[in-house]
Amino acid sequence: MSKDDLKGDSKLLPIRKFGVECTGQVDVRRAILPLAHYLKPKTVSVACWLVLTCTLITLPLWASPSHKVTRQVFLMGTRCTLAVYADERRKGLVELEEFVRILEQTERELSTWREDSVLSRLNRHPVGMAFILDKNLCSLLGRLLFWSRATGRAFDPGVGALIDVWGIRRDGGSWPSVEALESAQWRSGAEHLVLQTAPCRVIRERDVILDAGAFGKGEALDRVAAEALRRGTPPWLIDLGGQTIVGSTTPTNRSWKISIAHPSKRGEPFLEVELDSGVLATSGGSERSISVNGQSINHILDPRSGQPAGFRGSVTVWHPRGFTADILSTALYVMGPEEGLSWAEARDLAVCFFVLSDDTSSDSYQVDVRPSHIFRQRFLQDMK
Repeated sequence: MSKDDLKGDSKLLPIRKFGVECTGQVDVRRAILPLAHYLKPKTVSVACWLVLTCTLITLPLWASPSHKVTRQVFLMGTRCTLAVYADERRKGLVELEEFVRILEQTERELSTWREDSVLSRLNRHPVGMAFILDKNLCSLLGRLLFWSRATGRAFDPGVGALIDVWGIRRDGGSWPSVEALESAQWRSGAEHLVLQTAPCRVIRERDVILDAGAFGKGEALDRVAAEALRRGTPPWLIDLGGQTIVGSTTPTNRSWKISIAHPSKRGEPFLEVELDSGVLATSGGSERSISVNGQSINHILDPRSGQPAGFRGSVTVWHPRGFTADILSTALYVMGPEEGLSWAEARDLAVCFFVLSDDTSSDSYQVDVRPSHIFRQRFLQDMK
């Protein structure tokens, strides 16, 4: 009898070992009951009693949940919570350390806060001159250009100049002059990047500044997922500042319970859903509130207009890939609930908008939940 034979909810297993066949059967769910429960009134050999006793002792070890090992770190400008199930705490810590290593490596490549990152070096590279990319970054840039076109520039990685002129990255927010905004707008847009292959290289036709804020976390989570699959890592979870990815269900075959934050109060849970695979990514204006002279500036910018996005609320996207979920949550937030929900429904995407009421007379805003039909089927079947 192998451990694989014990997987599942309930199985009646004949006891055969050492050439001795017992007349009893074992119910996996009831393996803790007294030994006599499993045997019919009949003479049983000593060998069979020993085999059955050993089987009953080892069943709880195979069928019970493993140890849950957790860790918290600060990465990519946010708090990151990691969890994994393992039969030993030491093994769990080894898995989590590998996850952190991959996340840190992705940050070193893509963070514009680091002068030595590949993205920062590309942003400093002379306009009109080719910048050589390795295989992974070549694929990444190709996907970025695809999604920028597919979303009609509601997502655009080339918004660094706009982020700078609005003071979102480092200056705590500012209101730009008309001239400064027009200049930043002229230097923005992925359409000013030319990607060539064999060898892979990119040419900036204008002084476009790439920013990983709308895709870096998702890319990092996908890299972790790929390595976890290669290693055969037991069930695991990562919550990376508004994006949560899980690797299969828990050892008890249950989904992970994930809280979606309130659209205006990021620290408060608003809705709990069950996640058994893929990624949930949420974008909202409350994530990083910026106030200048008493006026609020949304940290999510609309690349099409160069202005802060006007939507008040948040949007959550489920997708099998973190990279895509990250991009779509930003793009749909920029589109807003009317345009965004229509766009998502036409593509059978699992998205949900959380729209705040227009009544600002009270701190307790009403929230209008607007899911796509795919999101409702997957997460909100009990919701009227």
